[in-house]
Amino acid sequence: MSNSSRRSKPKKKRRVKVWLVIVLVLLLIVLAAVGGFYFWYSGSLKPAGNAEDKQTIVIEDGESYDQMLDELEQEGFIKSANAAKIYAKLSGSHTHFAGNFTLNKGMSTPEVLQFLADQNNMDKTYAVVTIPEGYWAKQIAKTLCESFPEYKPEDFMNLWNDPAYIDTLAVDYPFLNTEILNNSDLFVKLEGYLFPETYYIDFGSTPDQITRIFLNQFATVYDKYKAQIEASPYTLEEILTLASIVQFESGKADEMPMIAGIFYNRLNQGMPLQSSVTVCYALQDQFDSAQACETNTDIDSPYNTYIYAGIPIGPILNPGEEAIKAVLEPVSSDYLFFVSDIHGDGSIHYAKTYEEHLANVEKFNLNIE
Repeated sequence: MSNSSRRSKPKKKRRVKVWLVIVLVLLLIVLAAVGGFYFWYSGSLKPAGNAEDKQTIVIEDGESYDQMLDELEQEGFIKSANAAKIYAKLSGSHTHFAGNFTLNKGMSTPEVLQFLADQNNMDKTYAVVTIPEGYWAKQIAKTLCESFPEYKPEDFMNLWNDPAYIDTLAVDYPFLNTEILNNSDLFVKLEGYLFPETYYIDFGSTPDQITRIFLNQFATVYDKYKAQIEASPYTLEEILTLASIVQFESGKADEMPMIAGIFYNRLNQGMPLQSSVTVCYALQDQFDSAQACETNTDIDSPYNTYIYAGIPIGPILNPGEEAIKAVLEPVSSDYLFFVSDIHGDGSIHYAKTYEEHLANVEKFNLNIE
């Protein structure tokens, strides 16, 4: 064997060692890079602050997902928009909605993105307020304050009883008769006009704005029946008042037209309406049961239909559309009396004579425990 061949073997070994070192160095560099990336990536997905720090972010309509992530970083809700973009791409999370969202800065980036992907997490900018048919104005005021705690019931009640305010409203709502509504004997001037409905009212609305929302809805119903109202021998206020009595007497739509017809029969015969529910309203804060209304029929009030003939001076609650329609489209009959089976199913029983009525009272009110 020649000397040259013997010298080549060490050189090959040295070259292998060099390549091995290079590979190891490169591997270490890659591992360091991967480790560094993972350290940065995992750290960037962690919460940017404390859970006690809650703030609202506004996602604008038309804002892209990447724009939203950039804004989240700028506002301090996430540590890195770039890390969030990588996470979104890997997880397939690209859902977002325009709106207001309240986030706490103790949320991780995945939690933030998941939160923003659920439309149910969007902050409501309005209150859903349901006014049931038959509510008194003072009940409506109390209900409003549950959604708008910055106000007190008297803020609404005082407004609804302010003659100057009524005059202002009448300019925009011609169906409001200021001469009638500014009667000092009325308990609440706008009673009857605060239409029962489910409303979506923006937070921050003023009592005036809320009142106008009610009146706008009333105007819609009024326009629907305007021709019938104008053709009636009764004024709008009298129709509303009678509708409020019918509403109080029965909340069942199928019974209202018959009850309305009975009240018309009494009016046409010159009889007093003698509706105990008008006594309930006359009692106001002293009203606590149906029995209280029956035993206080001598209370001196212009709302009391036992001692004052005709239709009372104003509505005793805020009636719904069915009650208004019943008064405009009553059922014709010979009945003059009715009584509710208050101990049973609450159904109404009618009578043509006072003797028949007393028999019904005995049967359905006194003999049933």
